[in-house]
Amino acid sequence: MKEQPEKNKGGRPAVVISEEQLDQIEKLAAFLNTEQMCDYLGIAARTFLAIRDRQPEVSAAYKRGKAKAVASVAKGLLQNALDGDTPSQMFYLKTQAGWREKQQLDVVSSDGSMTPKTELTGDALRKELDKRGLKIEFDGDNE
Repeated sequence: MKEQPEKNKGGRPAVVISEEQLDQIEKLAAFLNTEQMCDYLGIAARTFLAIRDRQPEVSAAYKRGKAKAVASVAKGLLQNALDGDTPSQMFYLKTQAGWREKQQLDVVSSDGSMTPKTELTGDALRKELDKRGLKIEFDGDNE
């Protein structure tokens, strides 16, 4: 059986990224997001996605360029932190060591006029009184 030749689907030929463009993509990835990269290359975002699917080295170059930039900034941040820059130290510890800042609002006024009041009823009230060592009998307790 003879194989049918592939039909011409028409349309434009597929854009292929050259080695030179691949090098540019890696270098510019530190500064440009994908939309800006498309503008630089003169192609649509959809075309860039199709190219990345067809040419995995394009996606790898973009990611490698981003990673190099992140590593460079992280190295500077860490050096600043080690040199005693407090904001750098705090940022590093928050992002890398899980530190968190807690803000606690003091909602009690100095004269007590704005102190929040909670109403306790039933069992919750009994538990709170017991916790404080107070014994108060309520109507119907001995029934």
